[in-house]
Amino acid sequence: MEVAVNEDETEPVVKPGFAENLAIMSIDSLNEYIASLEQEIKRVEQEIELKRSAREGAESVFKK
Repeated sequence: MEVAVNEDETEPVVKPGFAENLAIMSIDSLNEYIASLEQEIKRVEQEIELKRSAREGAESVFKK
């Protein structure tokens, strides 16, 4: 896994590792891999929405 610094915050961000060689994975393993990636996408989308809502709330306070 790779670690990067979040530009919005000072907390480090752990980037998930990706399967490098899909050719050696079974069909079942590939389907499980897809499912785990889809779950991660949903988790990230939820976090984006939370941050977007927080930013919009802050912007509305400072625009007054």
